Amino acid sequence: MPGSQALLLTPSAVRRLHKHVLSHSRYPARDRVIVALSFRAGLRAAEIAGMRWRMVLDPYGKVADRLTVEDAIAKRRGGRIVPMHQELRAALIALRAELDASPERDASIVTSERGGPMRAGSIVNLFAGWYAALGFEGCSSHSGRRTFVTTAARNLAKAGGSLRDVQLLAGHRQLATTERYIQGDTHAQRRLIALL
Repeated sequence: MPGSQALLLTPSAVRRLHKHVLSHSRYPARDRVIVALSFRAGLRAAEIAGMRWRMVLDPYGKVADRLTVEDAIAKRRGGRIVPMHQELRAALIALRAELDASPERDASIVTSERGGPMRAGSIVNLFAGWYAALGFEGCSSHSGRRTFVTTAARNLAKAGGSLRDVQLLAGHRQLATTERYIQGDTHAQRRLIALL
């Protein structure tokens, strides 16, 4: 049903969100990671809340070139490995540098004001507040994930991948679920018809 899914953000809207988070947040390094985990890795709010440093570090304690969403934090135990986007990697490195000491591997990446792990509901509320402040109606914490899946699908031809690759990155069991995330583009449809 139209309108029932979280809205996608355009690249310029994502830039506005980043700018807002960096300039208005009490915890900009943490919140930059939250936004990047959503838009650059396609994670759900519960997965963002459940991320531990061991899931993003290599054996030498450096931020790796991929992140692991463990089954324990994934919906329906749909764990997966996602290559690390450079923006997310930079945000994680900056957050680690801000911490007084290197966090333990089992420590939460995203922590609350009190220092404990942030809950999924708090992540949802953060996004709701950011979107309200920016006047982005129809957006939710799931907008980043939906934007990630749609953007990945639209870039398949450039990467030489298939919709199955997007499905694996999203952690969906069924390809039909991935397809429901992807928003069509009437301009692209017109270009496709013109090529026939």
